[in-house]
Amino acid sequence: MNKATKLVVSISTLFRQTRSSTFRCNPIPTIAIINSQTHLRRRESLEPNGLRFAGRVFCSESGVKRSFFKCWNCGFSSEKVAFLFCDSCRSIQPVDDSVDYFQIFGLEKKYEIDDGILEGKYKDWQKKLHPDLVHNKSKKERDYAAEQSAKVTEACRTLTKRLSRAMYIMKLNGINVNEEDTITDPALLMEIMELREAIAEANDSNELNQIRSQVQEKLKQWSDSFVKAFESQRFDEAVKCIQRMTYYERACEEIVKKL
Repeated sequence: MNKATKLVVSISTLFRQTRSSTFRCNPIPTIAIINSQTHLRRRESLEPNGLRFAGRVFCSESGVKRSFFKCWNCGFSSEKVAFLFCDSCRSIQPVDDSVDYFQIFGLEKKYEIDDGILEGKYKDWQKKLHPDLVHNKSKKERDYAAEQSAKVTEACRTLTKRLSRAMYIMKLNGINVNEEDTITDPALLMEIMELREAIAEANDSNELNQIRSQVQEKLKQWSDSFVKAFESQRFDEAVKCIQRMTYYERACEEIVKKL
């Protein structure tokens, strides 16, 4: 068994800190990588004509799927999906899983996003969904509002970070990245060891902040590489970028815990 093979372990052990006061170096993690020929899973579905599901009607014309919204309260129908309120009676609607995270915030479905628009729209949605503003609604609508609020929060959290945003947009394109798969890149595994040792040996916040700056720069570099690979549909390469991003994201998290 060569050194590279011995270094392959689960990503769940990437930065596991022992209960003792000394930060110990745990086994080296693995980071997800999916071979395009055998593990890139593309999901394709086409509902039968007129199939109703959760207040929506899906119709297929010339192979194109269209979604029609129908309000649970007043029966108002529209080709426009109502994420929060019915345009007619203004009743709060149930969560619609056909609405993706980019649509929630009115963002173009691409990796690079405007953080300002995301933050502003998130605050607007949360104001509209605040319990104080829906307390006089029926129990059904209050429940819907709570579910919508949870989805908005999860959507914002996912799109805010580079890593989770990369994985999500890959998922929207039919590619699921499994974080529990393994890698055998000796250079990357050795770099993981060296960085873990540096974090463990850092004696003060200044050293840790310097390491974090370097890690964040690496994270940005691989994020930029992901954009190029994804936009040119080189999905094998895009997955490799995600595995590096996963490693650096976990490193940043552990540094923050130690600060």
